[in-house]
Amino acid sequence: MTSLPQAGPKKLGLVIDLDICVGCHACAVACKSWNTTGVAAPLGDTEPYGPEASGTWLNRVHTFEADDGQGGFTLHFPRSCLHCDNAPCVTVCPTGASYKRADDGIVLVDEDLCIGCGLCAWSCPYGARELDDDSGTMKKCTLCVDRIDNDDLDEIDRVPACVRTCPTSARHFGDLGDPTSDVSLLVAAREGVALMPESGAEPVNRYLSPRSRHAAPAKATATTEDTSGATGFLSWLDRVLTD
Repeated sequence: MTSLPQAGPKKLGLVIDLDICVGCHACAVACKSWNTTGVAAPLGDTEPYGPEASGTWLNRVHTFEADDGQGGFTLHFPRSCLHCDNAPCVTVCPTGASYKRADDGIVLVDEDLCIGCGLCAWSCPYGARELDDDSGTMKKCTLCVDRIDNDDLDEIDRVPACVRTCPTSARHFGDLGDPTSDVSLLVAAREGVALMPESGAEPVNRYLSPRSRHAAPAKATATTEDTSGATGFLSWLDRVLTD
């Protein structure tokens, strides 16, 4: 099994503002487009224009209707790898393919070592890994390391593709290990939350709750999927919106 490196002070990750995410899926499309030819390539698709299309996506957006009437609202919930401090996907990997970078905390997969056993996907409490049918290896968000580490790009472009593309600026990227960074100050000001802290995975990414509807009574049901009997992050989100 793979060991986690000693945690460093730098923790790169995302902060997602659920108050202004409009569910346009631009982040998911930009992620797919960039990574199909990037470090995570290939991202396969099966009958993409057919009635039962399926494929590998590193970022997905789920939409929920919370309550109804005057207190009801629509919540769009983007989901990808949260680059956990205590990443179970790393420690269960039998080949060392899944690993965490010591200098910035980003969790990655070495395609040359991955055997597609699926242990990392089973251990992830957030369902953030997908087995690519074309390559037979596991895929996940890389925070676009081939962008953020690329000195040839302009500074404005040295962020994940999803962040660069978001039309409402609902996605933010930075060092969550630095309490003075813009993302850390935003989390402190808006009381950003970690997803499913009870999992013990210690995710780095943070979510900002909807401000105007924070106190509204809510009972969440998915518009595109049935959450009855759901586990993992869907179950957690359903409980949060129901309380």
